[in-house]
Amino acid sequence: MPITSPTWRREDHLMASVTPLKTSAELAIIAQGAGLSAARQPAFARFTDAGLPHRRVEAYHYTDLRSLLKDAPPLAQAGGTAPSDAVFGELEALLITVVDGRPVSDLSSDLAGVTIRLQSDAPDDGLAADSVFPESGDPVVALNAAFVDQTLHIAVAAGAVVAKPIHLRFVTTAAVSAHARVVVSVADGAKATVIETHEGVAGSLANGVVEFVVGNDAQLDHMRINLVDHGATLLTTLGGRMGARSVVTSGNFVTGSALSRHQVFLRFEGEGSTATISGASLLKDRQHVDTTLVVDHAVPECVSREHFAHVLDGEATGVFQGKIIVRPHAQKTDGKMMSRAVLLHDGATMNNKPELEIFADDVQCGHGATVGALDDDLLFYLRARGLPKAEAEALMLQAFVGEALEMIPHEGVRETLEAMTETWLKARG
Repeated sequence: MPITSPTWRREDHLMASVTPLKTSAELAIIAQGAGLSAARQPAFARFTDAGLPHRRVEAYHYTDLRSLLKDAPPLAQAGGTAPSDAVFGELEALLITVVDGRPVSDLSSDLAGVTIRLQSDAPDDGLAADSVFPESGDPVVALNAAFVDQTLHIAVAAGAVVAKPIHLRFVTTAAVSAHARVVVSVADGAKATVIETHEGVAGSLANGVVEFVVGNDAQLDHMRINLVDHGATLLTTLGGRMGARSVVTSGNFVTGSALSRHQVFLRFEGEGSTATISGASLLKDRQHVDTTLVVDHAVPECVSREHFAHVLDGEATGVFQGKIIVRPHAQKTDGKMMSRAVLLHDGATMNNKPELEIFADDVQCGHGATVGALDDDLLFYLRARGLPKAEAEALMLQAFVGEALEMIPHEGVRETLEAMTETWLKARG
């Protein structure tokens, strides 16, 4: 039998030896990291090795940050001042303001059972033993871990029922890069509501990470609201771990930013728990908004529900990537995920990628995704009854988005977001 050997090609040798050139944004970020402390160097090294994620990185296939981020603004310095007119300013809540990545509020709490403190230790970039972040590393999380100055820790004591929401107001006041980190711990039997709002001027780049640890028989209601300028970039990550018989709801509402990515990593660590994750995105012009989530059922008898609604006008681009993982011993898992999108213009684009990764046999799991235009028959029905076209479309879209907003348990937050949706729809004309 003749012996054959692999054919050597000059192209293969050249490809193997090619080192990708750093973009101007990557070079700017690397220069910013020159003076980082030794504790921050491992996270920064993970970023510099990988660079900004690109299309060949599966999790970022539809959001190529290496291409979309043309430059990185300078790091924010202390001293910025937040505008006085806060979103949800009329809502009775404990307000904690984070300006340009640094908490500036009085961190004393008037809420029974709630303590707040700052800590300067190096935060988790995916290497911690109990980390919910990808073991292979996420460049955005690594970048946050490298540059965040201090981590804000909010702890809810065992059995405490927090009387009013905790409002985390993140503000980026100039064309700078800001990195913020918050850890929320809800001890056994406690209940709390956390609202995070994001504001930022054109040219700013904010990279925030919020982690939560929810104990046994505990409840956490969470909402993230993106209201930054349409010339700003907002990257946020939510990482969560749930104990036994716990209940978590998390919502995401987006009208702002030129470029936004919100990624969620949630892991069930105790049996009998329930998580509801929802989102509504109202996009226009050339906005690019990405929602990526991984729900990890690591234990039996847990329930997860994910429902996302996207409305896209102009040349906007929407991305939804959702994955439900069911581990081998996570029997009796019940997981359902749905992403729905309405395109209002031929130039709009929606990328849906729902996934199930199931290693157990006694489960009920499903996923779905739809993309389409408004129903012509229903639109004709409404117009035939005297409604102008714009008003009829707005009525249909309010009902469409309302399915996701109904999953928000806090009535005041839900009503505010419904009003924001109505304002956005009226602005379409």
